Amino acid sequence: MDYVQPIDLLSDATKAAGRKASLSIRDLLIRSFLAGGLLAYATSLVFMVLAQNVAPIVGAILFPVGFVILVLLGLELATGNFALLPMGWAAGEVSFVAMLRNLGWVYLGNLAGSLFYAVLFYLAVTNCGTSGSGAVGELIKAAAQKKTIAYMAIGLRGWETAFIKGVLCNWMVTLGAVLAMASRSTIGKVVAMWLPIMTFFAHGYEHSIVNMFLIPTGMLFGAQVSVGQWWICNQIPVTLGNLVSGALLTGLALYVTNMPKKRAAIVIPLREEEPIGAPAGQTAEAN
Repeated sequence: MDYVQPIDLLSDATKAAGRKASLSIRDLLIRSFLAGGLLAYATSLVFMVLAQNVAPIVGAILFPVGFVILVLLGLELATGNFALLPMGWAAGEVSFVAMLRNLGWVYLGNLAGSLFYAVLFYLAVTNCGTSGSGAVGELIKAAAQKKTIAYMAIGLRGWETAFIKGVLCNWMVTLGAVLAMASRSTIGKVVAMWLPIMTFFAHGYEHSIVNMFLIPTGMLFGAQVSVGQWWICNQIPVTLGNLVSGALLTGLALYVTNMPKKRAAIVIPLREEEPIGAPAGQTAEAN
């Protein structure tokens, strides 16, 4: 059947985590670089559409294209790995050091890919800096300031808000990563992934890899945001929130409830065989 039962899905997910942990640093960087760029591509698509004065839900419906492409290609996205690698670690498929190795290199590769696309997108929109950014540039600039300066203005509460939005975001994103294995068919995988990714984006929650593109691009378009404000007010709390929800609310939670149950063997002690003809309950006496 096309549908994969949760217990079988768990087995597939833990094995996928093992494969991810065994990748070379070269492969991790290439795959995560491409994933960062493709997710940035989907983000810029949303803003190109929103600049045409359409309802925001249209952007949410379109955004999952980037996630679907990178998952079908077997690329590496840190936010999805925040669930899969802890799940593999809990199952014994991945060592703790191997888990940290994967998450660290993938996060770095996602950052590089996002920044690479950010520069190219800026150059494309502004004709290599010779013209203005237009409506799309203003939207991205405003979004970058909202994700940093607006949080900074309310102090610690802003940091906490970014963290909570990061938790709520990656609860859905990691479900998308897991649900990609809930079907054996390509169309089934696409639909299963699309639902939670669209849900998170429609809510306006915070995704650390999306912000690796969105905030630097806003800075290129003139947003009054420093690198320090980007990381302290958004990137760090959002990444921590993404990690917490991915590891706890999806990875470990699904593993604990679906892990193979160990059933203790029932040992039935055998009675000592009685000689034939001996009185019930008694052993025969020797002659």
